[in-house]
Amino acid sequence: MKRFFLAAFLLMFAAGCARVPFEETALVPLGSGDPQSIAEHFQANTPDNFQLLSTVVFEYSGRQFSAISTLQINRAARVFTVAGMNPMGVKLFALSGDQDSVTSQYSIAAFSRYGDIASAVGTDIRRIYFDLVPAPEAKIWKKKYKLIFRQASGPGFLEYVFAGRDGDLIEKNYYENNGLVWRVSYYEYRDQDGKRWPQGVVFTHYDYRYRLTVRHKELRFEHN
Repeated sequence: MKRFFLAAFLLMFAAGCARVPFEETALVPLGSGDPQSIAEHFQANTPDNFQLLSTVVFEYSGRQFSAISTLQINRAARVFTVAGMNPMGVKLFALSGDQDSVTSQYSIAAFSRYGDIASAVGTDIRRIYFDLVPAPEAKIWKKKYKLIFRQASGPGFLEYVFAGRDGDLIEKNYYENNGLVWRVSYYEYRDQDGKRWPQGVVFTHYDYRYRLTVRHKELRFEHN
């Protein structure tokens, strides 16, 4: 029975095109505003402690895998918990993590063939949901429609791109040896209770050749 559910999960979608299913942020001239104030304004309007209900599509090696996830984030404490199930309600995994480690509470046995899924999921969650503004020492390039920050990160460098009428973060890019290793793109920001959050996220890992497309369905604020 478990094999049937897994097979149905893996084959639910045929290989799809690389088109992004979200609207691009409309680019407008940034004007003469202070670059640091744009990043600070974005940070002030970003929720710190929240829960997300999302759908996720994982694309790898010509296949698409679909899941529904619940994700709880506390950016101040730098901790998270996440659980996923397939569209038929079969539980796939549950794990929690912090800045340095990930603990797996549950994972279906079939996932073990793909390696350490818990660490991979935890790493991608950190890349997508944490460290959304550049460090104070980041170098700044101000273009007509985009504001770009770059800073050292491990053996490479991390790039933040802000754009749009509200100065939202639209990309995080990580480079090594002058090559793009991974990118997070954020789409369709909306306002809720004084905070802004993207309804769409696309994470692409160019070295490992996989892509995550995340559609945030619901955001709930948590109270400390």
